[in-house]
Amino acid sequence: MLKILGKAASINVRKVLWTCDELGLPFAREDWGAGFQSTMEPSFLALNPNGLVPVLVDGDFVLWDSHAICRYLAHRYDGAALLPADARQRALVDQWMDWQATELNNAWRYAFMALVRRSPAHRDSDQIAASTASWNHHIGILDQHLARGGQYVAGASFSLADIVLALSLGRWRLAPITRPTFPAVDAYCARLAHRAGFQLYAGSNYT
Repeated sequence: MLKILGKAASINVRKVLWTCDELGLPFAREDWGAGFQSTMEPSFLALNPNGLVPVLVDGDFVLWDSHAICRYLAHRYDGAALLPADARQRALVDQWMDWQATELNNAWRYAFMALVRRSPAHRDSDQIAASTASWNHHIGILDQHLARGGQYVAGASFSLADIVLALSLGRWRLAPITRPTFPAVDAYCARLAHRAGFQLYAGSNYT
């Protein structure tokens, strides 16, 4: 059985859990991270020297980084519906997964740390405002893309890109910020909300 190391509240852990749900994969999860076992313990650092969750253990194979894990699971366990074999379709999935990990994450980080995590190191009001504006701007990019007609972010079919973006949208919608109205994003979230994985891992209890 697959083993997933990381607390369920972690957005990156939930990417992996939702992927497992889509693939019908059983797993055992262990709580690691803030409030649980420390990821700075030598036993954890031996698996991921970055000291971050999630970590996947699949037999004698160990893998870290949430997007790498999701792609591995789709490859290994017949998940072509989530990560297509066709080069162009797969490139679109990769494009939006990478956008979420780089452009979108960098946009929201300061505002999220200040307003949700209440970090003492993130108290600069100008940086909070700039991060909030950038966060909304990037969600607007996604809204414009969806408004052009795709049911899902990479086209007509649900994919790994939708998992990672749905979780990010949940964080945006729950954050204590002023949000513009984005009709295409709202419709997209409504479509995703019918999936069991969304209900389990992207509900209103998580930020």
